[in-house]
Amino acid sequence: MNIMHVELTKPKLQKFIDDQVQAGHFPSAQAAIETAVEQMMIDHGELDQETINAIARADSQYENGQFVEWRDVRDQLRSKYSGK
Repeated sequence: MNIMHVELTKPKLQKFIDDQVQAGHFPSAQAAIETAVEQMMIDHGELDQETINAIARADSQYENGQFVEWRDVRDQLRSKYSGK
């Protein structure tokens, strides 16, 4: 998986993303931006219906609290593979 680093150069956009995260709409700036890109892909017909449905299910699960924080997964994997 390639990782893309994006820098927002427009303060208005950065503030909007920060406000959305702080309001609890997204767990992180990355999640907010990924959601925006997914929406652009939907709007441009780049995603098939199966993918759109999977995203909707994931969004619903997140909203219902059915998720695991990354730091918890990280800690579990570290424990499992560090031999502790």
